[in-house]
Amino acid sequence: MSDFRVPTLTRRAFLASTAALLSAGAMLPLQSNARATGIREFRLRAGPGRAQIAPEPHGDTAVWCYDGSLPGPEIRIRQGERVRIAVENALGEETTVHWHGVRVPNAMDGVPDLTQAPIAPGETFTYEFDAVDAGTFWYHPHQRSFEQVGRGLYGRLIVEEADAVRVDRDETWVLSDWRLTKTAEMQDDFGNRHDMMHNGRVGNTVTVNGRVPDVFPVRKGERIRLRLINAANARIFGLDFGSHEPVIIALDGQPVEPHATEDGLVVLGPAMRADMILDMTANAGGRVSVIDRFYEGLEYRLVDLAYDDTPLREKAPDWPVVLPPNPLPEPDLAMAIRHEVTFNGGMMGAMVMQEMGGSMGETGQDTPGAMGGMMGNMEGMMNMMHSGGIWFINGVAAEGHITDPMLTLARDKSHVIAMTNATAWHHPIHLHGHSFRVISRNGRPTPHREWQDTVLMSPRERVEIALVADNPGDWMFHCHILEHHAAGMMGVFRVA
Repeated sequence: MSDFRVPTLTRRAFLASTAALLSAGAMLPLQSNARATGIREFRLRAGPGRAQIAPEPHGDTAVWCYDGSLPGPEIRIRQGERVRIAVENALGEETTVHWHGVRVPNAMDGVPDLTQAPIAPGETFTYEFDAVDAGTFWYHPHQRSFEQVGRGLYGRLIVEEADAVRVDRDETWVLSDWRLTKTAEMQDDFGNRHDMMHNGRVGNTVTVNGRVPDVFPVRKGERIRLRLINAANARIFGLDFGSHEPVIIALDGQPVEPHATEDGLVVLGPAMRADMILDMTANAGGRVSVIDRFYEGLEYRLVDLAYDDTPLREKAPDWPVVLPPNPLPEPDLAMAIRHEVTFNGGMMGAMVMQEMGGSMGETGQDTPGAMGGMMGNMEGMMNMMHSGGIWFINGVAAEGHITDPMLTLARDKSHVIAMTNATAWHHPIHLHGHSFRVISRNGRPTPHREWQDTVLMSPRERVEIALVADNPGDWMFHCHILEHHAAGMMGVFRVA
């Protein structure tokens, strides 16, 4: 095992943060009678289990999971409902649960020693929050997540709209991958330095809903709402649905103008989600393969859409596909406060920095003034890596204890965060507690100005996001390639 661990706050800082949140009313009191108050109650038990990941004749695989199932139980609620989820820890180590993409109060965000004390073995912690937004979300630990998620601790959280689009079926595919031996056992090399320095723990076995798939039964003329969730540690998916033409209707749970995908691929970095309308337009009795084409030269068949011999209808229905918007505050770009964030480090990081002119990008109000000089040459980068860090945000690797927030965002004000990926690798960047608009890529406005909570940045790419900082507290901001997160690519945004 590696010595890398998710950074933690000191106990003193955690208690101070919690006291401030409680005084602001961020932690809502639990109700004694859930049914009388209309609260939906659930229980989850995180613990060891076994799952048939690889197809027979392989045996099952030892995993960590919720309630003995892989993925964990689907939590499906309606927009506006209040939910209470008691999480029991039956693991041999501490854990938490983060409700990815859900705009929860800070004390319910599931980040160990930042928003809560971790759940000790044998203990239970109860999360409670309102389902403010409809959409496709998921849940997973934030304690040593590079191993806990990698061993199978994740599940679906679906918040249904009051007026959902009309479809014949609503299906969810949780995509993940695993690094298995020839006997289908889990390779116990989590957190190794090679994965940390390169593109993370990419497995050799890909699953849909916890199993290697063969076929997905469909019927000609059928309309499916397909919710995709990328729960992998590091794998990026680029799915090609063959002769079918997916229409994207939501990204990261937030409605978007319905549109066809770029180059015909549905691209999802780790933690990202996409809702799409998939009309079954091929011939009855046929098959169409879904191919993952993201990594050039490593394409593979994910699953076959297997058509029944009897059509449901002869052509796709002409039903509306626009989702109702969620109650997100619209940022005012003209009045927005600007911030600069640069991601750097990793293998070939010094070379990329030199190719980009040795610059960290334009100096913003939150960028340390000495950083440009410190990082302006290859020697500076190598010295930083030799000091123990691998990945950096604005020249700082989050190792050991989290101290001061890297950015303070004025509450209820609009902000633009200009992010530069000065590395040789992709990074899916996630901000807790908020959704943001992706407004530009490499200086060009995005065509759909999509709301997201995780944005995939290509090597050397510059992306601008905009948001209203309306959720008070200290929020984690990090790369969701979980090995990159554990090796330093993480910071804290304070909304105050």
